[in-house]
Amino acid sequence: MILAAAAGDVVGSVYEGSPIKTTDFPLVNDKAFFTDDTVLTMATAEAILEGQDYENAYRGFARAYPNAGYGGNFRRWFASGSMGPYNSFGNGSAMRVSPVGWAFESADEVLRQAEQSAACTHNHPEGVRGAQATALAVFLARMGASKEEIAAELHRRFGYDLDRGVDDIRPGYGFDVTCQGSVPEAVISFLEGEDLEDTVRLAVSLGGDSDTQACIAAGIAQAFFQETPRELELHVREKLTDELLRVNDEFCRRFLAA
Repeated sequence: MILAAAAGDVVGSVYEGSPIKTTDFPLVNDKAFFTDDTVLTMATAEAILEGQDYENAYRGFARAYPNAGYGGNFRRWFASGSMGPYNSFGNGSAMRVSPVGWAFESADEVLRQAEQSAACTHNHPEGVRGAQATALAVFLARMGASKEEIAAELHRRFGYDLDRGVDDIRPGYGFDVTCQGSVPEAVISFLEGEDLEDTVRLAVSLGGDSDTQACIAAGIAQAFFQETPRELELHVREKLTDELLRVNDEFCRRFLAA
């Protein structure tokens, strides 16, 4: 379930500062590590499990893992007890939202919860749209929608141009941490991927914000394909702390059982 998003993050972590433009790379790398993408994804899951505000969960998890690679504005936000949202349209709102797509039972509620998860920090319209598009894609995928249906709905609601291929994007694409400049490309990696592993490889191969785009793409792919390669799952479990694994496993028990 949400461990797949962490898997995308871990695989992509090696290439965030050293972008590559190929899908031919080792999926399992001893140098890989989890980043803020994983920490805040698990924070979203914990907020849902415990019925607490997303804001409190994000601050609490970030303070528990202060060196996970947060952006400067988010770092100032979680260090403060009173700082409000800072009008960000960064892809941090999208990287952490996949649990919302698993936990709620209607598109309207998924969109509402995704907005709430984003707005405590990323209250710019594009920041909210990026979170909503990602969560809705996860929701539609787990409800059995086809890739064509998912693409059409995201285009209808958010205007994302998804009629491109990874091979078209890759040559001129660079590091972009905005929702509007990275979420559609992550979704395209899912749309083109043949399975979860292929999706992660495609997202990393864009040569952009590799850990975040792979996290977003993998979260959608897991909901669609319903399978994570065993080798990759074991690799990610070795990288995560007991507390992060606890949240993942409790979330899976709660929502897979449902």
